[in-house]
Amino acid sequence: MTIRLSLGHIDVYDDRTATFAHQLGLTGVQFHTPNLLPGENGHWSLEELRALRERCDRDGLRIDGLENVPLAHFWKVQRGLPGRDEQIENYCRTIRNMAAVGIDMLGYNWLPTFVWRTDMDVAGRGGAKVTAFDLAEIGAGNALASYRLSPTEPLAEPISADRMWANHQYFLDAVLPVAEEAGVRLALHPDDPPVDEPLGGAARIFNTPAALAAAHEQAKASPAWGLDFCLGSVSEMGGEDAVNEVIDTLGPVGAIAYVHFRDVQGTVPSFRECFLGEGNYHPARVIRRLHEVGFDGFMIDDHVPAVIGDPDTWMDISSDAYCSRGRAHALGYLQGVLNGLGLD
Repeated sequence: MTIRLSLGHIDVYDDRTATFAHQLGLTGVQFHTPNLLPGENGHWSLEELRALRERCDRDGLRIDGLENVPLAHFWKVQRGLPGRDEQIENYCRTIRNMAAVGIDMLGYNWLPTFVWRTDMDVAGRGGAKVTAFDLAEIGAGNALASYRLSPTEPLAEPISADRMWANHQYFLDAVLPVAEEAGVRLALHPDDPPVDEPLGGAARIFNTPAALAAAHEQAKASPAWGLDFCLGSVSEMGGEDAVNEVIDTLGPVGAIAYVHFRDVQGTVPSFRECFLGEGNYHPARVIRRLHEVGFDGFMIDDHVPAVIGDPDTWMDISSDAYCSRGRAHALGYLQGVLNGLGLD
């Protein structure tokens, strides 16, 4: 297969979402902690995963992957707290259940204090609404944690970088053998924002291209591990140079699992999100480079600006809000680039 587009970050799935995918000419979907997978027993059950698969089959859509199990299933694993072994056991159960219904991609993040922004209402091009981050604002208390997740419990104590690395190794050692046997691939999302300083008491460790390469080393080059290559997060690290470094390091060894396609203007400590084509990197150059190193997975739309007629931000996860003009613009832009490069 060649590079393909998938409708991504679906939290709420219904007939409207499926219709939106078809109207945009897409044949695959990717889910983010979706409403159809409540996971009430600490894992995604075989029954609810089968129901999701059958629903998408009826809609004529392929499930390209899932990402981010419910926070309640994972927070002790990230923080290295008592009870993590039970959560890891349930995570392995989720992996096996996914394999049983033919879903082979599971993204995860290593952000105990989640995604941070300091402004959710910045005027972008033509007055479109975008989000922004400025580390200087953190000291003034002007910080907003993730748009979807909030901590199950506040941090009892700070988590150092060394401990974060050790917790990640513990997780990989436990789950990768299960994933390899099941034929499911795990995909790590980089830190967002990728700052050096702790945020909310937890160190950020996957905040440079070298750190993402180190994660691959932690996984001992397992075929069951890859990078959820969030271009926006890596662009925040150092623009197109950082993006190219990740592609050139992890691409040739097949360690890029899939791509979140977005961009920003500026790099840490201060940046704001933007439309594709006006950010730090050139989208066509990036896609061509991905193709040249052998990437043949899927790419999804991600964090689009809110244009006139849209909800205020991409943080609104309702179905009506999801089927937005900003999202259609981003996917249409990428379809044009792929077509122009002869990769569609």
